[in-house]
Amino acid sequence: MGNELNQELLQERQAASSLVIGIDAGGTRTRAVLATADDGRPVGEGAAGPGNALTVPLPQLTEHLTEAIGRAVPEPVRDRVVAVAGGFAGATDAADDEPGRRNALAALTAALRRLGIDAGPPVIGSDIEAAFASAPGTPAGGLALVAGTGAVAMRITDRRGTVTVDGDGWLLGDDGSGFWIGRAAVRAALRMADGRGAPTVLAEAVGRELGLPGDVLPGGGAAGGAVRRLSPDVVPGTAEGTPRDGRQEGVPPVTGPSAAGGWSTGPGQSGRGGDVGGRSEGQGQTGETGGPAGGPTGSGQAGVTGGPGQAGVAGSPGQAGVTGGPGQAGVAGGFGQADVARGPGQADVAGGSGQADVARSPGQAGVAGGPGPVGAAGVVPGVVGTSVVGRRPLPPHDHIPWPRPHREAYRRHLLPAVMAEAPVRLARLAPLVVAAARDAEDPVALAILDEAADQLTETVRALEPSPGERVVATGGLLGPDGPLTGRLETRLHALGLTLDWVPDGCRGAVALARLAHGGRT
Repeated sequence: MGNELNQELLQERQAASSLVIGIDAGGTRTRAVLATADDGRPVGEGAAGPGNALTVPLPQLTEHLTEAIGRAVPEPVRDRVVAVAGGFAGATDAADDEPGRRNALAALTAALRRLGIDAGPPVIGSDIEAAFASAPGTPAGGLALVAGTGAVAMRITDRRGTVTVDGDGWLLGDDGSGFWIGRAAVRAALRMADGRGAPTVLAEAVGRELGLPGDVLPGGGAAGGAVRRLSPDVVPGTAEGTPRDGRQEGVPPVTGPSAAGGWSTGPGQSGRGGDVGGRSEGQGQTGETGGPAGGPTGSGQAGVTGGPGQAGVAGSPGQAGVTGGPGQAGVAGGFGQADVARGPGQADVAGGSGQADVARSPGQAGVAGGPGPVGAAGVVPGVVGTSVVGRRPLPPHDHIPWPRPHREAYRRHLLPAVMAEAPVRLARLAPLVVAAARDAEDPVALAILDEAADQLTETVRALEPSPGERVVATGGLLGPDGPLTGRLETRLHALGLTLDWVPDGCRGAVALARLAHGGRT
């Protein structure tokens, strides 16, 4: 009897407890969670459409918030809500007149009024602030990274964002995001079609996803596609196996700078550059020699003897040549290698993906050798266009049954299909890149994912992190099975940083609502 009475008293106490609402309004959807005010235990949730406070029109944003909150909070308990907090994409808590904050506050206030919820002024912040607060212990400061439809990093101080990097939207930024990856897939498909790019399964995958006629696809839309898995000799410079940092061998970045200090150990490829004394390892590669060696005798001269397809370098200050030989500086570039930059008495070579310029002090020389013509500067076609001076001819498409008229028809159908949708919708193509990299080991797809991870790393690096600082990450690209998680963890580890993942900002928004309620009572 006593136990039954205690149970009834407990149920009565729970029924009368105060409630809070936490909202995570992102670029793809809006989620609302109803939780108990005393311990943050979730008791209801609802979801609706996008909640970006800058890009979603105010009436539509209000509707989405009303729908999500209405589903999370049953009408009989709406009078028990004591605090509401929302993290919105496109909003911050930095200033009251900030446009995103102003839109979010207006829409959320209107939604709560429609639902009959009177909980005082709602707390408005950014979705990344809410995500950071979702980490265990509700930390007050550190670094946060969101990589989903868009991408943004933020330094959090006293639970408010103080420094923001990127998050500039599809037109100006969001580098490394789902949109960025989807756009890269379309660009690779177009470049394959017009002859500038390497063969890639993305051309067929993108065409099918956008509803193009089967007869204009590579291989005429035959089941299974025309390009299943590209062998290393289809895209020169690629090799079987995975390098130690997870990069795709021989496939330079999609766009932007390559990561300094990247390793490349495949046959005929260059080693790591980026600092004095960079190394070059692997079959058919050359090492480096500093000081008087291998060339004419004299101060400030150096020589490197190359193997087949590689060139020797030996130069006196201010001298440079294009063929190897005593007293000259020669560089034999491989497909996908970069331009040669020289200063007085120096010879620098930037290699392929994940490689950086070899920096030498005067009187030293370095070489990144590999089979191919002299001075090749460029990348795997279809990934990004760079200098075409001395570029090796593109890999032939002869093995792919895709006649030029069909490729022209493909372009004519693809461009209108892409332009007919909102640009941010390109994010839905990101899973195609993930599948092409995972299932077909497609070099172009692998390069896109590598470069996306590079972009996110640079976004975090711009926050000037200290070794050991906490990076709280969220977004579909960075989950436990996210396509960029492993790649990003490797890069952040080199900076002395670790990645802590949270599913979204709902838990953090609930925590912020509870803190607001505690401050009012």
